[in-house]
Amino acid sequence: MTTILYFGRLSDLTGKSEEVLALPSDIESAGELRTWLDNRFKTDGALLDPTIRIAINSEIILDTASLLGADEIALMPPVGGG
Repeated sequence: MTTILYFGRLSDLTGKSEEVLALPSDIESAGELRTWLDNRFKTDGALLDPTIRIAINSEIILDTASLLGADEIALMPPVGGG
């Protein structure tokens, strides 16, 4: 099982701040996960935005990174301020 964390506006889009689930066996990379989640939550491409960062086990990674051994995956939008 993998814990997926949704930060900022992503929790509004998904309706969750976190969830624990078994990832489908055909989801092997962070990019594939991003696409799967976007389709699952019907966010109309919001989770595909390249400014959304993904961290696996607290390490920011690229979409090509493997999800093998991922206990926790965090999806983080850019932080705004002013």
